[in-house]
Amino acid sequence: MTAPASTAPDEPMLSGITVVDFTRVLAGPYCTRMLADLGARVIKIERPGEGDEIRHTVLQLDPERTDQSTYFARLNAGKESIAIDLAHPQARELVLDLVRKADVVVENFSPGVMKRYGLDEAALRALRPDIVYCSISGFGQTGPLSSMQAYAHLINAISGMMDLDRCGDPEPRVSYLQAADVLAGANAFGGVCAALVRRGRSGRGAYLDVSMLECLVTADDITYGALLNGAAVQRQPRVGMVVHPIAGRYVALQTAGAPHLWLRLVALIGRPELASDPRFATPTDRRANWSDLLAIYRQWLDGFDSVEHAVKTLSGARIPAVPMLSPEELVEHPQMAARAAFPHIDHPAHGPVRVTALPFHVDQRPVHPARPAPWRVGQNTRAVLTGFLGYSEEQVSALESQQVVEIPR
Repeated sequence: MTAPASTAPDEPMLSGITVVDFTRVLAGPYCTRMLADLGARVIKIERPGEGDEIRHTVLQLDPERTDQSTYFARLNAGKESIAIDLAHPQARELVLDLVRKADVVVENFSPGVMKRYGLDEAALRALRPDIVYCSISGFGQTGPLSSMQAYAHLINAISGMMDLDRCGDPEPRVSYLQAADVLAGANAFGGVCAALVRRGRSGRGAYLDVSMLECLVTADDITYGALLNGAAVQRQPRVGMVVHPIAGRYVALQTAGAPHLWLRLVALIGRPELASDPRFATPTDRRANWSDLLAIYRQWLDGFDSVEHAVKTLSGARIPAVPMLSPEELVEHPQMAARAAFPHIDHPAHGPVRVTALPFHVDQRPVHPARPAPWRVGQNTRAVLTGFLGYSEEQVSALESQQVVEIPR
């Protein structure tokens, strides 16, 4: 590691770890944002000029610029930005100097790109045998699909999830959630942390090959485990999960997944005889006759005058239920406030900017970014080159004049 261990009680868990971050868009930046929030120094390498393409999406925080999106702010808070033209012949030596002082490299280019730059895992391990090198890609670094471009939408389609989400309807639907990216980032984060633990014990580095496709498949709970062992795929509305309209709103409840839910629910709805009904006697029977059971649940739910009344009644009987909320309602919900789930970071033109926190607390405290996102492409180029690498001002000026790096004015 790049710094000695410390027992300071408030020291972040990854303090002393340095990450060289070649990632862009969502999967990779989500991984490195998590590392940064836990105290790692993350040096994000961006393309001069444009930078990470998500800088140019919505919502723009500075009306005078087009590279200040909230998307970028959320995923890159706490990082430093250094603008390097990786295609420049002199860029490789600069990157190697960064890697010599780093612990982790994370990249999410298409397989083969880093090798063309001379920065693949084999090349960097020759320089730093103990490096933790993480590659995130759509399909993994091997296999017949490895060279294909990947976006969450495409991974959702090819993974079987889009087929399952039809719930028996003839037409597939686009999923709003970019689940494959976030799952890949989270799995990469876990792999990096585990690799650092092993390196701390043995001094051995690691090469992590994270596949968005495999991450999404492993997020399935029932289908693939059953299919791989001889069962047929159930293409129908999800069994045990109910969403029902009441007075212009919707209530969501879970009626399956734990044995006790069934007996509690039939008692609550005043139909104890259903427990011995042959159609519903076992979980398999209830799955096979779900449409009949759902109709009974819906008839009972129709007796409520409000979602709040339904949720209170269900929760009182220990049946999991919540109101369906809009994003606007969720961000103002007391639960999110109690968890400090939307911290602020600073922006020089916009002022405070709300972002999402890490989805876990550490030692009974939320984990928030330690500093803002790098608002300009290459904002920290000079500081990293002089302060971290020890380059002279003359060396920095030469790299800038040769267009190896970019330093914003």
